[in-house]
Amino acid sequence: MTNAPPDPMIGRLIDGRYQVRSRIARGGMATVYLATDLRLERQVAIKIMHGHLADDIVFKERFVQEARSAARLAHPNVVNVFDQGQDSDMAYLVMEYLPGVTLRDLLKDYGKLTTEQTVDVMDAVLGGLAAAHKAGIVHRDLKPENVLLADDGRIKISDFGLARAVSANTATGQALLGTIAYLSPELLTRGTADARSDIYAAGIMMYEMLVGKQPFTGEQPMQIALMHAHDQMPTPSTANPGVPEQLDDLVLWATAKEPDERPTDAREMLERLRTAEIEIVGSRPSSNATQRTMVLPADTFDADLDHAQTQVLEERRRTDPVKTVGAGAAATAGAAGAGVMAAGAGPAGALADGTDIFAGVGATTVYGNSVGAPRAPRPPDGPKEKLARKASSRRKRGFWIFAIVVIIAAALGGGTWYFGAGPGAMTSVPDVAGQSPDSAISTLTALGLEPTRADQSSVTVAAGTVIGTDPASGASVRNGSAISVLVSSGPALLPVPTLNGLAQADAEAAVQSAGFTLADPQREFRDDVPDGIVAASLGADGNQVGLDGAQYPEQQPITLVVSLGPVPDVVGQTLDEAKATLESVGLVGVDGSQDFSDDIPEGSVFEAVRSTDPVRPGDSISLNVSRGPAPVAVPDVIGMTWDKAKPLLADAGFSLDYNFGADLAPGLVRVTGTNPSAGTLAPKGSSISIAFT
Repeated sequence: MTNAPPDPMIGRLIDGRYQVRSRIARGGMATVYLATDLRLERQVAIKIMHGHLADDIVFKERFVQEARSAARLAHPNVVNVFDQGQDSDMAYLVMEYLPGVTLRDLLKDYGKLTTEQTVDVMDAVLGGLAAAHKAGIVHRDLKPENVLLADDGRIKISDFGLARAVSANTATGQALLGTIAYLSPELLTRGTADARSDIYAAGIMMYEMLVGKQPFTGEQPMQIALMHAHDQMPTPSTANPGVPEQLDDLVLWATAKEPDERPTDAREMLERLRTAEIEIVGSRPSSNATQRTMVLPADTFDADLDHAQTQVLEERRRTDPVKTVGAGAAATAGAAGAGVMAAGAGPAGALADGTDIFAGVGATTVYGNSVGAPRAPRPPDGPKEKLARKASSRRKRGFWIFAIVVIIAAALGGGTWYFGAGPGAMTSVPDVAGQSPDSAISTLTALGLEPTRADQSSVTVAAGTVIGTDPASGASVRNGSAISVLVSSGPALLPVPTLNGLAQADAEAAVQSAGFTLADPQREFRDDVPDGIVAASLGADGNQVGLDGAQYPEQQPITLVVSLGPVPDVVGQTLDEAKATLESVGLVGVDGSQDFSDDIPEGSVFEAVRSTDPVRPGDSISLNVSRGPAPVAVPDVIGMTWDKAKPLLADAGFSLDYNFGADLAPGLVRVTGTNPSAGTLAPKGSSISIAFT
């Protein structure tokens, strides 16, 4: 295995200012590196366009234009762009470096997010997106890969619109699939995009955070595109019942097929998200515990101040004779007496000269002045007074909301705790059937129940798997109740009655009454067992059961082997008679060999050979047919005296035909010939004529 060649960009000094340290990521259009800004001594992320795109003038112009667009977005939820330039043949973009992970990495590690986490991430994403839409910028490629989660808790959007500069044939494989998963129907069908296209992508991303997967998936990009264009968008609660109804509605609103049916921009969706969060928090049981930070309704915010950035305010004209800054002077950043508007919430209070600092959501305005310098009265309807009235209104509204929550919590806290989270609370027993015992016990424990394991036999659930619970799933029980987790130990083992030697009907009744099931019986010929009597009983593995007191699992099949009696004896029958006899009992007689037999007449069966053991109906029996006695050679007795020749001929199996006078002596008369002659083959029992001298 060979190592990959080193990246030539590592260690390179770009534009005499940015020292490349390491590579962070590589995409279809550019590669992102970690670099050091030698001039300001800070770490930055520098994105360098791929070399094969450098000759495309249109592409380079879009790269520069998109960089300028992103640089215009000064927002805490948008990655800052510091610089853009050209070094030799490289176009580069210098951005804020955020050590951390992407939302995609978070989803890979945790699958899905909680409702609170989803709302927090979407609040930041929509905030940055709202600033972009207000500036006339459409992201066009919003997806979890472009949402950065910094180690210090900041959430920022990156890559504003840059993906649109990539040609279609450079985005292949997984990159294309990931992009298509978030593209709106109008982008897929008409190729047009506006702020509502970003809203669609935000809705798909919100669904994925709540459920842990995308709503439309498939093997081919075109298949996913058609789903986005035509299929009904599922609600997150269908896949995750814990999702509140308010977020279901928000996702469906954002992912409507027609752009006109979606929020007009991210600001409108953000306001609805914050309203939904209040409704979700308000619907939960109150408690005396510290409440989660709540987002106030949209109408408590000044639309122009929600995301105001640090600004330099013009010095107000003073009317009193004592002042340290000339009237009408414009204060600049870093100059003495400059006025600063700081984004975010700040503490309420006043400067030493009495200048107010307004706390709360939106911008905090500090009008600078020399310490101890007297202040001139301000016009009653000036900007500062308007801000003061708005801040005061927000503080009062927040106070009353908080007061109402405290009163309700104090009045109902005890009862709510007892019946909502305390011993009086009711919990629905979940369905844990089919799980492992440890998993089921963990699930029930997490709900505040006290599960214990109880083994129970089952013929339908595999051993070691949860059958169910007692009380059963769906039942309502009080917190802390004992729950039995019923775990299958497999089928129960039962004794098998003695079945061999019983008539078939009696054996079948004994099997069923003992708790087993009957398989189809086997029938075979047994020479030692009468017809209709059980010769053997077999288990599911084909082995004999019910011997030596052995047990067998309940409701398992038992096969009875029933005897048909002995195979009929057909020896001595003719071949046709033997075949008919065997056919009458379901056997098949087949022609066998032919051989001599001293005992069976010619043409009759002298032997029936079985081809199988045991013999069952349909099996074949070979029938060997007799050719009669075997022929033997006539002994040579010529010249022998009769008393010696006679026993030889008789022992050979022949009958003797001769005329021996009474006056002749057997010991003196000699044989002069035989018919048939000596050595001739003749059947046993045939007659031989004898001649004498």
